Amino acid sequence: MKKILTVLFNLSLCICVAACAQTDTSSTTTSFLTADEIPTVAKFMPLPPKPTDPAFENDQRRYEWGKTMRKTKRGKLAVEDADWKFEYLAKIFSEPFGMTISKENTPEIWALLERLDLTSEECSHKAKKRIMRARPFVQFKEPTPVPKDEKVLRKNSSYPSGHTTKGWTFALILAEINPERQDEILARGFEYGESRVIVGFHYQSDVDAARVIAPTMIARLHADEEFAQQLKKAKKEFLQKAKH
Repeated sequence: MKKILTVLFNLSLCICVAACAQTDTSSTTTSFLTADEIPTVAKFMPLPPKPTDPAFENDQRRYEWGKTMRKTKRGKLAVEDADWKFEYLAKIFSEPFGMTISKENTPEIWALLERLDLTSEECSHKAKKRIMRARPFVQFKEPTPVPKDEKVLRKNSSYPSGHTTKGWTFALILAEINPERQDEILARGFEYGESRVIVGFHYQSDVDAARVIAPTMIARLHADEEFAQQLKKAKKEFLQKAKH
């Protein structure tokens, strides 16, 4: 009996190890570009305006405007948009894209966006290293409608907006895949960035900078063979599904 229990225990352990190994190998998604391959923002983007600069007046006005929106339907959406997980972005772009974006329904588009998700994070992280800009809610010592995110966001730079970089990247690529729905897709991407101003996590200039950085990164991506191939697969998949 003791030998049987020992055999069963060892067998269970082997199954567990195999399952863990399978889980590890399934999460091998990587960015299309390394940090070194991503364009260096410092070489072409200006620094954000300081509180003493005239340009900061627009940032402050937009921050105050954002606060007036927080108790509205638009404000509620802005709180939801604080989520920057890949799955959330796939969900919110599905409606304007005109097709459910999921691993099951659109595996090639999903694979493209999953790697773009990591690439845009690399891009925004590289840009944020340039300067530590305090976020609006920190600068003005005021609460936000997303208190659970405040502790983490106090510690990194407001400039540029990482959410906006990611959202605008997705919007531009999805509009390229489905140009007939480009207006709806771009509108949602623009809205996603604007949400950051409403909740007080970013200045307008942070969002504006991200909207410049995203297409700059995409221009570089079009010179990457792996990206080009995956984009081709995604476009083919879309056309095949659109026919049915």
